[in-house]
Amino acid sequence: MEKPTVQRDPVSQGPDTSRQDGGRLLPAVHSAPEAGSTQPARTARRVWLVAIGIVVAAGSGLLLYFQPWDAGPVPVAIEIAAPAPVTRVLAVNGRIAARHSVDVRALVGGAVTDVRVEEGDIVDMDAVLVRLDSAAQQAQLRQALAGLDTALVAQEQALDAQARTRALGATVAQAAVDDAERAVRTAAQEVARATAVLDQAQVQLDAYTIRAPMTGTVLVVSAEPGQNVDPSSVLMTVADLGQLVVETDVDEAYAVQVRAGQPVVLQLTGEDTLREGQVSRVSQRVDAATGGLAVVIEFDTPVTAPVGLTVAANIIVEAREAAFTAPRSAIRAEDAGHAVFVVVDDLAQRRAVSVIDWPAARLIVTDGLEAGDRVILDATLVDDGRAVRPRLP
Repeated sequence: MEKPTVQRDPVSQGPDTSRQDGGRLLPAVHSAPEAGSTQPARTARRVWLVAIGIVVAAGSGLLLYFQPWDAGPVPVAIEIAAPAPVTRVLAVNGRIAARHSVDVRALVGGAVTDVRVEEGDIVDMDAVLVRLDSAAQQAQLRQALAGLDTALVAQEQALDAQARTRALGATVAQAAVDDAERAVRTAAQEVARATAVLDQAQVQLDAYTIRAPMTGTVLVVSAEPGQNVDPSSVLMTVADLGQLVVETDVDEAYAVQVRAGQPVVLQLTGEDTLREGQVSRVSQRVDAATGGLAVVIEFDTPVTAPVGLTVAANIIVEAREAAFTAPRSAIRAEDAGHAVFVVVDDLAQRRAVSVIDWPAARLIVTDGLEAGDRVILDATLVDDGRAVRPRLP
């Protein structure tokens, strides 16, 4: 008869380490719970995560649909459109300059020996300003003078010989008479040449003394005693401060808008007084390097001011008796043109407009606005059809 066998755990096939305790067979080591025992907890956690995700998604959808933060009308500042006198002004900065100003240069090279004036001195025309070392030129002048003296002596000798030949009458051969006359003509030509050399030497000597080209004020003195200069060196600047103007540049974008005779309002730096003037000259060439067009403005009444002082100038390009304007912030630039937003029944309504683009805070609206339109001052706050709450600033 076969003995009964004991069924062991197939996972632990080692030796039997169990012991009996009160008739029960106890394992020596407690085994971990079976894998299937954690499934209910994991399933419950997944259910909660899915539920939370559904709630969050539903809440986000409701917020996006109802948009509670965007439900009310947008408060906007407005102004009432009305035609009024308008002046289109081009604001530029310029500097005081003398209408007549000359950079004084030497006609010859040499060392400066004497500077007769200082900055701020008033000089008369032809007054001596600077002297250069002329010792070498004085020697050439003396040499030319000696040459002229020699030519004059030769001319006297030729004339005497001619007189003696003529006095002999028929006893002298005609060839001798002709030779005497040729000698006289040659001597006269040599005197003329020597005289020209002397005159040239004198002119050159005079060039070593630099004189004032005009009556005016010495603005800048660059020459110093002992300095070597040449005809390219500017020794000083003399200007007529009795006729001051304003020199400025206008951007080439507005070059065709500026013309001689246009009125200008001027304000000198450091003054509160506004002065009147007009455009006196507009260059016909745009500077390729700067893109600027040179403009000269003259004052209606003479002014006294230092050369180089900054002046604010408002060139009045156009004046209209009545026109609509709008602040630049109220105008939206679009691919198709420009537009503003007006308030109609507490809604923002887009309105296409035509404007004159100009460097100013307010632009002239030539088409698209009517008297009484309530124009929204900041076009970035609204879109077409948006509810608004208008208020006057």
